Amino acid sequence: MLQRILTFFERYSFGVCTYLGRRFNISTNKIRLFFIYSSFLAVGFPLIFYIFAGIVLDIRNYVKRVHTRVSDL
Repeated sequence: MLQRILTFFERYSFGVCTYLGRRFNISTNKIRLFFIYSSFLAVGFPLIFYIFAGIVLDIRNYVKRVHTRVSDL
């Protein structure tokens, strides 16, 4: 049951922690823990940042896909 929940969040999350981990060469688990702990301390502000970063990353990936599709023509 726990594995199904983890798989769901990894598949449908925005990939913000993974992107930041690769970008800054930091463990993804440390970044996730940072978001969790800081959201308790800052009353949810990091969650707003996480959602905003996820939207930006999705738009960025969409633009890359469209650009490669257009350039393949």
